[in-house]
Amino acid sequence: MTERRFDGRVAVITGAGRGLGREYARLLGSKGAKVVVNDPGSSVNGEGIDTGPAAQVVGEIRSAGGEAVACTESVATPQGGKAIIQSALDNYGRIDVLIHNAGNVRYGSLEEITQEDFEAVVDVHLMGAFHVVRPAFPVMCKAGYGRIVLTSSIGGIYGTKNVVNYGVSKAGIIGLNNVVAIEGAEKGVKSNIILPGAVTRMAEGLDISQYPPMGPDLVAPVVGWLAHESCSISGEMLVSMAGRVARALIAETAGVYRPSWSIDDVASEIDAIRDTGNVWMLPPLSGYFDHLQRSFEMAREGKAFRTPSNE
Repeated sequence: MTERRFDGRVAVITGAGRGLGREYARLLGSKGAKVVVNDPGSSVNGEGIDTGPAAQVVGEIRSAGGEAVACTESVATPQGGKAIIQSALDNYGRIDVLIHNAGNVRYGSLEEITQEDFEAVVDVHLMGAFHVVRPAFPVMCKAGYGRIVLTSSIGGIYGTKNVVNYGVSKAGIIGLNNVVAIEGAEKGVKSNIILPGAVTRMAEGLDISQYPPMGPDLVAPVVGWLAHESCSISGEMLVSMAGRVARALIAETAGVYRPSWSIDDVASEIDAIRDTGNVWMLPPLSGYFDHLQRSFEMAREGKAFRTPSNE
């Protein structure tokens, strides 16, 4: 089997000074990519600046024979995001891969979380994704090639207690990814999501005594494939946790059609509405229009309350 490499490619990786990002940077660097290691070196909650982590990863890549430069700008502002992408253009003249991995954690229940703590996490995870995608995307489109990997979480799909800021951010990234994939489809730009599970400093304070082995090294190859020119998918989500790799997806039941509804009608039909015996799993790049087409078809036919279970 031919080794998948990144020779001649330039990759920008945010949050690359530690944990998962460090593993991604080292992997792509070892495969020939020129890497912009972005990390302001902040604490877990996003405070402070330390140039050491990014510089250390750059040193590790160079010591292994690769090429890399450090960038300590923050993804939390539009100016920072633009500077991060500009670092790739200034140093290497192009950008082929963008992996947005930067993150922070500030815990708080929905009742108690402060506005500051809510916005601090949204600014890094969700707005940070937009801040780097926005300047990178047109450059990739003009070049006719690009691979974007955004980081969501099972917490963005299912939610969890005491991290509403994180859940909101990670759910929002799914919407951003869909739009990037759709708008990039005709221009050679693919965008996908990694839903990673790994023990890093982000897990500080959690009881991980019963966790199986789940280091960043188990996630990095999945991200590497999503970032590679041979990646065959776009607009999708891949889970990587403790050695398990899977696809996560959004689906809807076929539901029930009526020409008119009352509150009592909804109550009487709720089991059929929620019935998962006939699920629509629509293609990510055309799902919006497929959803409209199927919904309109049910309305036009108007012959039965329910679609057949074997549709």
